[in-house]
Amino acid sequence: MAGMVEGRIVTRGFSRGTNWQGRSGRSYDLVSENLEHFAMGEAELYIIAKGSHVLWVGSTADLVSDPMSRSRFRLALDCADRVFRLVSPAADSERLSTIWDLEGAEPMAAQAA
Repeated sequence: MAGMVEGRIVTRGFSRGTNWQGRSGRSYDLVSENLEHFAMGEAELYIIAKGSHVLWVGSTADLVSDPMSRSRFRLALDCADRVFRLVSPAADSERLSTIWDLEGAEPMAAQAA
C-alpha cells in the first residue's frame, strides 16, 4: 500500500531518511526516492549516487540552463543505484556552495541507539 508524504506517493508506505556529510563537514538530511519512478520537483536539490559515491547534484533549473549538467545527469542516471532529495532546500544565496558541498558528500555512519 502506498502512502502520501508531502503530496508525493511513496512506495511501501514510507520514505527512508538518511544523513550524509558534505565536504565541509556539514550534515545533510536526505530522503531516499525510488530511482525507477524518479521525478524531480522544481525547486528541490537532488543527489544521484552509486553506493556512497555522488555522481550528480542539482535541480531542474540546472538541467534546463546548463548543458554540461544535463550531460552529467544523463550519465549519472545510467549507472546510479540510488537517488536522494535534500529535505531542507538551500537558500538561493547558498545554492552553489551547497551543491559543491554535496558533490563530495558521504553517508554518515548510523548512530547506535
